[in-house]
Amino acid sequence: MPGSPRPALSWVLLLRLLALLRPPGLGEACSCAPAHPQQHICHSALVIRAKISSEKVVPASADPADTEKMLRYEIKQIKMFKGFEKVKDVQYIYTPFDSSLCGVKLEANSQKQYLLTGQVLSDGKVFIHLCNYIEPWEDLSLVQRESLNHHYHLNCACQITTCYTVPCTISAPNECLWTDWLLEQKLYGYQAQHYVCMKHVDGTCSWYRSHLLLRKEFVDIIQP
Repeated sequence: MPGSPRPALSWVLLLRLLALLRPPGLGEACSCAPAHPQQHICHSALVIRAKISSEKVVPASADPADTEKMLRYEIKQIKMFKGFEKVKDVQYIYTPFDSSLCGVKLEANSQKQYLLTGQVLSDGKVFIHLCNYIEPWEDLSLVQRESLNHHYHLNCACQITTCYTVPCTISAPNECLWTDWLLEQKLYGYQAQHYVCMKHVDGTCSWYRSHLLLRKEFVDIIQP
């Protein structure tokens, strides 16, 4: 349920969950289900804009028998969009060292800024991985940057479904069809960059770009 509290996760549980993301027979791969930026923001406990100051390899736990390693990034938080009730200021973020566990590689000691989404663990540490929405700030569109403050959060009751083939139809009135993969053969195309799935007073949802209705081809895609 959108807006419902999510239980805090521990290091061990999260690493085990990430291990399950490995496709059978592909031990060195990380596999993530596609998600629209709006879905990422809605499902993340924390959303911030930050620069990466440094990185360090650290143990995943205090257990000497645990051989798992983590990357700890020291960050400079620029702005927090979500997560105020969980943490006030983020100094470090953690990610698996092993790329097969969806570890994230970020540029440290540079001027690059990132949009980071992630989870807050039971011990208060912030955890990120490749299945989160992590993008260089400069790559975000104006609509995406503005939506981080309000539109994404206010429309988490809407459901977004990825379209891979035609026909592609909605199954509920609060659903929007995400067609970037179908039209552009990539996930974060024009629709992800410039549209928000917004809820109406009658409970239905549809794509909006500011005050503009969705482009005609987004409508046509539901036809066989």
